[in-house]
Amino acid sequence: MAQMTMIQAINNALDLELGRDPNVLVFGEDVGKNGGVFRATDGLQAKYGAHRVFDTPLAESGIGGLAVGLAIQGFRPVAEIQFFGFVFEVMDQIAGQAARLRYRTNSRFHCPVVFRSPFGGGVKTPEMHADSLEGLFVQTPGVRVVIPSNPYDAKGLLISAIRDNDPVIFLEHMKLYRSMRMEVPEEAYTVPLDQAKVVREGKDLTVIAYGAMVHTALRAAEEMANSKGVQAEVIDLRTVNPIDIDTIVASIKKTHRAVVVQEAQRQAGAAAEIIAQINEHAIYHLEGPVLRVTPPDTVYPFAQIEDEWIPTPQRVLAGMNKALTV
Repeated sequence: MAQMTMIQAINNALDLELGRDPNVLVFGEDVGKNGGVFRATDGLQAKYGAHRVFDTPLAESGIGGLAVGLAIQGFRPVAEIQFFGFVFEVMDQIAGQAARLRYRTNSRFHCPVVFRSPFGGGVKTPEMHADSLEGLFVQTPGVRVVIPSNPYDAKGLLISAIRDNDPVIFLEHMKLYRSMRMEVPEEAYTVPLDQAKVVREGKDLTVIAYGAMVHTALRAAEEMANSKGVQAEVIDLRTVNPIDIDTIVASIKKTHRAVVVQEAQRQAGAAAEIIAQINEHAIYHLEGPVLRVTPPDTVYPFAQIEDEWIPTPQRVLAGMNKALTV
């Protein structure tokens, strides 16, 4: 078994799916000869040709329209939005077209397209490159939003997304691309969509997170265990839309308290939806209100103050302490 970074795992997943299915196409800005701005598609054009791995003009709306049209015609496009802050340019193609196609045609057509995109803070990118905009699509029925937190899940989830018959937004946190290595099988495998994972067992408190915040939550949980002996259970959501409420409820029935952590702004985000669903499905098992740890409701800050804005393990720990006492 090979040791891979997340970017290597993603490249490996694309390589395997291009080799398995001739209908898989990979395209976007600079994904061909250059191999992508982060090298996620490095070497794929040389191996599979420019008719299957190709560059597009600098026009996200065109990338989205091409992806939807190809998907309707039987291809399985994997379209890269170079940074997720540019998703506003392709909102109509995703939310207005791809997400509605199955409903609009009474299931006569489906739309097997994956929109891959880097996102997330901590790497000091320019404005419009780091924003966590997944909340826009939590409120968009018809699309899945998948956010892996480690190389193994990234490969298995991406393969599942490419093989799925409905549109998937696959978000890759930039800070995780090369910040860790782990054992990843070199052969193809899948990780099921829509299923969260308990990544740390606990009995006193449930912490729900996704993407890079999973690692922030784990660090906070370890610090709490070492300092107070309190054992927090940490759930990696993995798919943000739809939310795996069954795994969350099962944990809360055990711990009776919960904190949700997200890197996106506070208002109307994934955390708000998670808390609403907990109240609907598990309120009688709670011994206190569900709290959330998020950045403030401001536009994403410039790089100089980014570290002050993103939730830290200390801020998550403070949220956990508060949840145990209210």
